[in-house]
Amino acid sequence: MIRKLRLKFVAICMALVAAVLAAVFLAVYLAMQRNIQDLSRQLLYRVIQQDDPRRPEIAISLDRDRVVYLPYFTVNVWGSAAYVTGGTYRDLENTEELAAILTDCLAQNRPEGVVRDYHLRYLRRNSGLYERLAFVDMSMEQAMLREMMGSYLFIGGAALLLLLAVAVLLSWWATRPVERAWRQQRQFLSDASHELKTPLTVILSNAEMLDAASLEDRPARWADNIRSEARRMKTLVEEMLTLARADSTAPAAVLGEVSLSEAAEDCALAFEPVAFEAGKSLEYRLAEDVRVLGDGEKLRRLASILLDNAIKYGAPGGAVSLTLESRERQAALTVSNPGEIPAEQLPRLFERFYRADASRGEQSGFGLGLSIAAAIAREHRGTLRAESADGVTRFVFTLPLKR
Repeated sequence: MIRKLRLKFVAICMALVAAVLAAVFLAVYLAMQRNIQDLSRQLLYRVIQQDDPRRPEIAISLDRDRVVYLPYFTVNVWGSAAYVTGGTYRDLENTEELAAILTDCLAQNRPEGVVRDYHLRYLRRNSGLYERLAFVDMSMEQAMLREMMGSYLFIGGAALLLLLAVAVLLSWWATRPVERAWRQQRQFLSDASHELKTPLTVILSNAEMLDAASLEDRPARWADNIRSEARRMKTLVEEMLTLARADSTAPAAVLGEVSLSEAAEDCALAFEPVAFEAGKSLEYRLAEDVRVLGDGEKLRRLASILLDNAIKYGAPGGAVSLTLESRERQAALTVSNPGEIPAEQLPRLFERFYRADASRGEQSGFGLGLSIAAAIAREHRGTLRAESADGVTRFVFTLPLKR
């Protein structure tokens, strides 16, 4: 699909560019043709009005560096007799070519026009006693047009090749977010299906066992298993819905003034027993009266996700640390725990369903918590990043202070 999208992008770009270049070249061609025709008409008027019609050549200047000499000749017609009176053509009088030219010219019965078979442009003037005709060669005009348009077409072809390369590069750049979203969507569906498969299997198996057993023999643990796995599925669906809402284009909730100090302290007090049960200590150092614009419940959820992650995955017996401080115009909430994550895995920690340690199995949850925390951070115009060095892993959440 992405390949077709890139090809379509390149095709549309090149079609638009080709259409613009074609319109420009057509306009240039018509303008050049009109200018050259005007120059040849000027020559005809000068030739037909000059006193010395035998002047050998007349030059016209196209630009500062180019002067063109257009071949021409003049003819006076008395009745059925015709005489060549001047010009740059030789040995033309009393020839079949002259007769054919004059026949075609006079048959058109117009003051000026073109004899296409001989590539001549003509101008007629009746002086009363005779009719005077001036002819100029059009082949020079056509050669000039071909030469100029050949140069422009070469330039246009080179420009199209250059723009084709640019369009290909732009297609890769423009479709990169789409490709990433498509890949993430496919991975999301695959991971979500995998996460739902286990509880569904457990529920169906226990339900079948309940159906097969008699009323007296049905143990309560089978029903407990069904309830437990149903709650697990409910949690997964709720987390998926949270991420879906974060991805939607719906307007964000109205943000109000929130004491981040109080929110962080509430989370720290709530997780102290959790850390104790996990055999770890929870230390926290919170700056007072740190106020931000945000949603209090969502900020508490972000802090809870980070603390839960640190307690769950920190090294056994280690100390989990929660700090809150003001840095110039920003508030910084940092959660750290002992244990180091490889540098190549850090950028993927916030991907959905990603687990840095696949061996943790079901203890690692669904792998959606950090994705939800990152979505909350974006909604509050903040940043959430992961750092891991010297045996310590830190998650740092920053957002602007309330002014």
